Amino acid sequence: MNHFPELEGDELHYISNIINDMPEEELELFKSAYRSRRKDPVLFLILTLIGIVGIAGIHRFVAGHIGMGILYLFTVGLCYVGTIVDIINYKNFSFEYNRKQAIEILAEMR
Repeated sequence: MNHFPELEGDELHYISNIINDMPEEELELFKSAYRSRRKDPVLFLILTLIGIVGIAGIHRFVAGHIGMGILYLFTVGLCYVGTIVDIINYKNFSFEYNRKQAIEILAEMR
């Protein structure tokens, strides 16, 4: 897909379904808004790894999960177990965040 070459996997499939029948003018607006709000999965991986050696839960704060971020902060990532699970699932974590951003952009466009 030449509109979003940086996307892959589930995120690519999800976004391609959204923009499939979108007019060109809306597509350009969606592309610029989505690229500015989207978080790369590698960012979530790096922030989660920082949680192991530094401040646990920082990736949760970035994703907007304030309650879980506070919980991770005070429990040291649920005794590292939650942080390790998040390291394993970082792609799903970022896809969930990016999907939410795409839905918000579509709602704003309409």
